[in-house]
Amino acid sequence: MSGIVVAIDGPAGAGKSTTARKVADVLGYLYLDTGAMYRAVGHRALADGVDPDDASRTGKIARTLEITFEPGDPRQRVRVDGEDMTDEIRSAAVSDAASWVSSHESVRVTLVKRQQALGVEGGVVVEGRDTTTVVFPTAELKIFLEASVEARAERRVADLAERGENLSVDEVRRQIRERDERDRATQLRVGPWPSPEATRLDTTGLTIDQQVERVVALARERGA
Repeated sequence: MSGIVVAIDGPAGAGKSTTARKVADVLGYLYLDTGAMYRAVGHRALADGVDPDDASRTGKIARTLEITFEPGDPRQRVRVDGEDMTDEIRSAAVSDAASWVSSHESVRVTLVKRQQALGVEGGVVVEGRDTTTVVFPTAELKIFLEASVEARAERRVADLAERGENLSVDEVRRQIRERDERDRATQLRVGPWPSPEATRLDTTGLTIDQQVERVVALARERGA
């Protein structure tokens, strides 16, 4: 596959996944959800009774898990060791576990290598924290999506409700703030976050379609 690399970074709830998936559809590119990989590791850790803060054991999980992506309608399917785990890895508990496991170098080194192998030929929209700084530092287009904590909390509550999980906005807001602090500390160990080369896009008052239009326009300018 030929084309450019579009890397989309940003904090939890800023709209990275939905925007990246739709941008990939418009451009005819591969969609690479790096966050799903960390979620898969976090899910397996919880299922096996492993503390997500255990760097050694979660690192071993990352090295042994088989994670594959398959086209799906309405969204890409994620298989872990051959089993469809697309919905299971989106719970609030797994989101929190993913944030912990992603802070471990033992996990990150393994997954980053896999991500880079998937996008080496270009023609890919990749989303997730550190995609613009570590995974694809030479990406032709780097986007940093951001939004207010309140907006991100409301989006997350609505997303969880669709999956049958009912959490209050206050609880989700607290989780987001804690995750922001943890993710920021993790990212700053490898460089400035956001990347100074990234185009920052505040999505607080934007619809998904508006976000997609802006990112696609920028991608076209860079040869997509």
